[in-house]
Amino acid sequence: MVYIIIPVFNRKEFTRTCLLSLERQTLQDHKIIVVDDGSTDGTKDMIREEFPDVTVLFGNGSLYWTASVNLGIRHALSEGAEYIMTLNNDTVAEKHLMEKMRFWSQEKPQALLGALDIDSISRRPYYGGEIVHRLWNTSTFLLNKLPERDRTGLHKVSLFPGRGLLIPRNVFETIGLFEQNKLPHYMADYDFTRMAADHGFEIFCNY
Repeated sequence: MVYIIIPVFNRKEFTRTCLLSLERQTLQDHKIIVVDDGSTDGTKDMIREEFPDVTVLFGNGSLYWTASVNLGIRHALSEGAEYIMTLNNDTVAEKHLMEKMRFWSQEKPQALLGALDIDSISRRPYYGGEIVHRLWNTSTFLLNKLPERDRTGLHKVSLFPGRGLLIPRNVFETIGLFEQNKLPHYMADYDFTRMAADHGFEIFCNY
């Protein structure tokens, strides 16, 4: 079972749109956990009334992104989650997202799979992963060099952000959770995926 973890703080309409996109998935083999870190705009009531199957965990406004995600991950793992997907509430999931993620997770069961990011207005890809060159301390963005005809299937990358990132349970059992003390809000996802790579887990962008 995949557990989708969505950290939120206000921006109720973003959360509603995100959850509606998950309701429209062609594959419904997942559970959703929203971690509401002290929203004051009625997010809690909206979810309870419109999305009763969504589990909501609460913070007091001091969790920020990383601790919110970790709270959701702990809950999901305690319920036996096989995979965790981290997803931001300002993200709209294309209706085949979970179907395609699960398809490729069966091909690469121990890999981390990131979703290709597409601009919702232009409908053009804007992030498809990157290759980090540690010797030169530089990186190459795949979309800058990958011809459109090759933008399909999996492409190996060095790291990936947390907006649509599918992570096998074994990764958490091997390296632990996201680094919430040193990286409370930004870059914890890149740090986590690099650490996973250092421990032998492959990372791919799912085009």
